[in-house]
Amino acid sequence: MFEKSTWIRLPRDVVVGHGVVDRVGEVVGSLPVTGRPLVVTSPTPRSIAGDRVREQLAAATDGPGDDGDGTPETVVVETASFDAVTRVIERAREAEATYLVGVGGGKAIDIAKMAAEDLGLAFVSVPTAASHDGIVSGRGSVPDGDTRHSVAAEPPVAVVADTETLADAPWELTTAGCADIISNYTAVMDWQLATRLKNVPYSEYAGALSEMTAEMLVDNADSIRPGLEESAWTVVKALVSSGVAMSIAGSSRPASGAEHLISHQLDRLSPGEALHGHQVGVASVLTAYLHGGDRGIWREIRSALESLGAPTTAEGLGIEADTLIEAMTTAHRIRDRYTVLGDGMSEPAARRVAETTGVV
Repeated sequence: MFEKSTWIRLPRDVVVGHGVVDRVGEVVGSLPVTGRPLVVTSPTPRSIAGDRVREQLAAATDGPGDDGDGTPETVVVETASFDAVTRVIERAREAEATYLVGVGGGKAIDIAKMAAEDLGLAFVSVPTAASHDGIVSGRGSVPDGDTRHSVAAEPPVAVVADTETLADAPWELTTAGCADIISNYTAVMDWQLATRLKNVPYSEYAGALSEMTAEMLVDNADSIRPGLEESAWTVVKALVSSGVAMSIAGSSRPASGAEHLISHQLDRLSPGEALHGHQVGVASVLTAYLHGGDRGIWREIRSALESLGAPTTAEGLGIEADTLIEAMTTAHRIRDRYTVLGDGMSEPAARRVAETTGVV
């Protein structure tokens, strides 16, 4: 008897393009949400888009007979932490918020979606930087001491991504988002390896979508340039596709393999030195080589990163070579997820791979 079942949670609306940040009120009005929103943002994104979003949401509830119950509240988060998530949860309860709107980069959106998960509320994503695929995914990543936790979170019911705003964001944030997507190549390789060796369930659809998304960024790396809305359009579409792949899989497997384990270990060993996307980009060069140095995929990844202006070396990340080697040899301990790292690399093997690929 066939008893398999799945529950895929995807955004109801994805609105991408020039000036769409001014359509947040319209988008929310089409959703099955009512009552008072809580806008979760951080200082810079608040000035860029947060206040505009709040005004739209206020106007949407400022009609005849309105009793003020829909007046939006705003909470500004300075850093990504579990304490910040707790503060947002408490503020939402105090305000009797009925849904959350995250406005910002990875920090504000991850905190908003994690709070929404705890509260059982709907969440709307309004990214101001294309820095990672968390703008759509049902996962949240928050540092905790010398480590970083990736946990289940509420996927957005809608995404509103303004290409004008994204194109104006610092270029390093966009290149980090590109590198995060390109690393899907090795994440899918690890997923397939785990399926062959450990019988880990695999989704052909999610795997193919994730791999296609990485290919799209590699193939278009030469045309992705600072300040171009067309570039922001390409990148945000890739980020959305990657998030959807994770929703289909019901896990982060389509976009997180050994390269993410190495990045998480770098967060422990050298916290705050480099952006997450840049770390996984460099790590994907290493892990692609481990999957078959003679196949040349690692060279394609490195070439794409170079074209984008993203780091391809430990030095480019601002990390000591020995620190990267240590991360490579200890990353397999991060979580119980089988990858090409297996039960760990020896120090001489890690150094050889890093030197062969030019990472150190």
